[in-house]
Amino acid sequence: MEPTLFILAAGMGSRFGGLKQVTPVGPSDETIIDYSIYDAIKAGFGKVVFVIRESFADAFKEKFDILLKGKIEVAYVFQELENLPKGYSVPEGREKPWGTGHAILMGKQAIHEPFAVINADDFYGFPALKAMADFLFSSKKENEYAMVGYNIGNTLSENGTVSRGICETDANNLLTQITETHQIEKKGGNTICVDKNGKPIILKGDEVVSMNIWGANPNIFDYLEKAFIKFLDENIAVPKSEFYIPSVVFDLINAGKIKVKVLEANSPWFGVTYKEDHPFVTEQVKKMVDNGDYPSNLWG
Repeated sequence: MEPTLFILAAGMGSRFGGLKQVTPVGPSDETIIDYSIYDAIKAGFGKVVFVIRESFADAFKEKFDILLKGKIEVAYVFQELENLPKGYSVPEGREKPWGTGHAILMGKQAIHEPFAVINADDFYGFPALKAMADFLFSSKKENEYAMVGYNIGNTLSENGTVSRGICETDANNLLTQITETHQIEKKGGNTICVDKNGKPIILKGDEVVSMNIWGANPNIFDYLEKAFIKFLDENIAVPKSEFYIPSVVFDLINAGKIKVKVLEANSPWFGVTYKEDHPFVTEQVKKMVDNGDYPSNLWG
């Protein structure tokens, strides 16, 4: 069974200032999503599912339904604040989405096969998607999950600080811990972050980080449903609380229900976190096109 690519595209990109998911970065107006889907098809994925907001569904369908017809199966699911379990309602004043765990949960009705999760505004590279596809094709156990790790030095922005999940693994390259680390930046030749008290800490600079590319099986949806109810019971009154997928993953790891293999793909990564990142991303895409990694007209 061919795996599915599940693209998290419900965020409007407040720091970027607009619908960054459909902002062109390629020479023929390709978006980052275009490159991710192009690489996914090449890697062997058989379906792409977008999780989006209903408010911009028309913009996505107008672009991708026509573009991908005959190339790969396409489906859409929606993430809205109101998508809550029976008996729960959105508290007054809540505007922030419920987080990546909630976004993935929205895929339950559309995904019935092994799948990879990626962010819409991150360029992961063909090696990463190929490594993930190979894992999903070869893994035969429901409790075997995966993620692709990246060198932290290749994931920073020149235009502001970022948050990253720094990974720890055991001797078998199985994930044992992700530490959410904030305000990371290059400064004075070092890679630094801050601790919970705001004190600067110098990192090694070669840490492996999670960039939210996960491989999972459909049984994750049952886990997510139970975990989301627990999250709501504890956090529904906190206006900016978010239900993050790494916290669910680690609860499952610690409970002995899943194992997560950290895949090494030596893949390029870049993303559009800030509006000022856009020229850099465009330049990197141009270099890859000039190098022959991608055609100048991706779908031409």
